[in-house]
Amino acid sequence: MTEGVQGRSLELYFIDGKPDGMLTAEVFNWTGHVLMTPRTQIAQALKRDEATRTGVYILFGERDGELMAYIGEAEEIGKRIRNHAVAKDWWTSAVLVTTAGDSLHKAHVKYLESRLVEIAQGIGSVPLENGNTPPRPSLSEAHIANMEVFLDTLLMVLPALRIDMFLSNKRPAKPAAEDRATRVAPAFELISDRLGLKASAVLDGSDFIVEAGSIARVDWVGNEVNDAGYRKLREELLREGVLVTDGKSTRFTENYAFKSPSAAAAVVTGRPASGPAEWRVKGTRRTYKEWEAEQLAAEEDAAS
Repeated sequence: MTEGVQGRSLELYFIDGKPDGMLTAEVFNWTGHVLMTPRTQIAQALKRDEATRTGVYILFGERDGELMAYIGEAEEIGKRIRNHAVAKDWWTSAVLVTTAGDSLHKAHVKYLESRLVEIAQGIGSVPLENGNTPPRPSLSEAHIANMEVFLDTLLMVLPALRIDMFLSNKRPAKPAAEDRATRVAPAFELISDRLGLKASAVLDGSDFIVEAGSIARVDWVGNEVNDAGYRKLREELLREGVLVTDGKSTRFTENYAFKSPSAAAAVVTGRPASGPAEWRVKGTRRTYKEWEAEQLAAEEDAAS
């Protein structure tokens, strides 16, 4: 574990014992309480005590084949969601964010709603039905600090529930001196003179980060049907401006964290690719796979 970074413990409770049913999420020493429910169980969910509390909520679903979300707040969260069940037919699941002691008041949840909309719109991975960002209410400096701490933990909990719309894969560039001082894993590169590819990447914790300035293939050349996932990711990066193309080359405008070396390799090469085989330790012929095997062998030797 990185020095100075403390782990957190998340408790998930599957209410009816099913992984796709209602669940609650709580973190030790955090006042927040999260209830996630499929729409098929919304009647049961709104009978629970959480639905009578003040909080924020997020509705998820699809419209015309595209992901969609809506973020709202209410003093009695269940009443508002009942209204949405009548007025909105596109959503398929809901997340209710409250506190165990019902300690949030109207200004608190309006602040949280505004910040969540602001963050989601800034990332832009899931369109919001909200439209404009609601204004932040007037809160004291102390209450704003409290809400930001509450929000930090909430933004840790939501990705654990596979809600990634508040999670940015963009990474700020580090000054060169700081980067050299903190880097412990080697840098990697994916180069092809024939295809005009010249990409560099680093490991940072669990992130495989392709660095700004990397050059990728101009067009996607993989199978349009079978390779839809990586192709869609590449198209997303083009829409967001992480990738820009001038017809002759495609370039990363900023650092971007991929979930795996293979996802990064696919975006760079314009086709599905085995990241462990494609990426090489910078300045060598050693593949990522060979480097990884060395790390595992070293760990095994140290343990024996």
